[in-house]
Amino acid sequence: MTASEEFLWYIPNTVEPGHRGDDTRAGWGSIEFSTRLARTAEEHGWGGALLGTGWGRPDTFTVATALAARTTTFKPLIAIRPGYWRPANFASAAATLDQLSQGRVLVNIVSGLDNPAAYGDTNVDPAARYARTREFLHLVRRLWTQEDVTFEGEHFQVSHSTVSPRPYGVPGRAHPRLYFGGASEAAERVAAAEADVQLFWGEPLDGIAERIDRLRKLSESEGRVHAPLEFGLRITTVVRNTSEEAWEAAERKVAKMAERAGDTTWTGNRRTAVGQRRLLDLAERGEVLDRCLYTTPGRFGGGGAGTTWLVGSADEVAAALHDYRRLGISHFVLSDTPYREETIRVGDQLLPALRKLATPRQA
Repeated sequence: MTASEEFLWYIPNTVEPGHRGDDTRAGWGSIEFSTRLARTAEEHGWGGALLGTGWGRPDTFTVATALAARTTTFKPLIAIRPGYWRPANFASAAATLDQLSQGRVLVNIVSGLDNPAAYGDTNVDPAARYARTREFLHLVRRLWTQEDVTFEGEHFQVSHSTVSPRPYGVPGRAHPRLYFGGASEAAERVAAAEADVQLFWGEPLDGIAERIDRLRKLSESEGRVHAPLEFGLRITTVVRNTSEEAWEAAERKVAKMAERAGDTTWTGNRRTAVGQRRLLDLAERGEVLDRCLYTTPGRFGGGGAGTTWLVGSADEVAAALHDYRRLGISHFVLSDTPYREETIRVGDQLLPALRKLATPRQA
């Protein structure tokens, strides 16, 4: 796979209103509402969107299939857990959707705990989960690119397995791109060996630079045999016409979060996940880091990509994202609420400003 920039939005994929403060009350969980979000992204400069996953939400793969059928260029970044799927089942389903959508499938592999007992996953030990994920990625790649696959691992086994149809033929791409996140040592080893893109949450530049350097070295020590690992950023962007308007909007959002006493619909491992702890600890370094990285949301319930925000005018946030790009980030997964309105605003204002800053090779 060759490096290329990707600009994606986020669709929360939930039946409950109020996700990250979105004030839209009706339509959540309906195909009409999700299609509207996907088509809006398609019409305002986004390559596609990450679809949220979690037990109790609509099934992410089913939603992705429906959206692919109702759009033309929209790429669903489908978040899936190895504990939900076995590799051969997933490889077949994803290859089929990739064929039907003519090469638009992207995959985000999630190893973190959700509600494993609810769907029968007994593997809760972090080390074992990452070992399973590594096997999952390795075997899915083989099933997408080889015939008559036999594999005997600690967690998965197949005998004489051939996936049909194969993934859709796209120049420079052997199969759907595999995104992966995680900041623990075990997670980084998985990414270095088997992922296509390592996704980071919104850490300061120095932290991202350190992790990129470490992952590149790990790629060598882990004996990576694939194309070089690429890097992505998943973060909230609060963009307005002026810096003053953006900071006023950000502070209003945080004030509302404080009123709810930290209540949030985010269901990740807020206090135990290594990456989440790294974000929460940033507030001790200051309220605003680098150009415009706002750490205060994490104090009032912001989780995951909502823990830190980039705040400013379109040009200011574009400059901040360009700083990440200089470090080697080539995949951007952005969001803000209300989701539909911000899909338009950020797509129309921020993406052109960011593209203007690209070098000829990036463009």
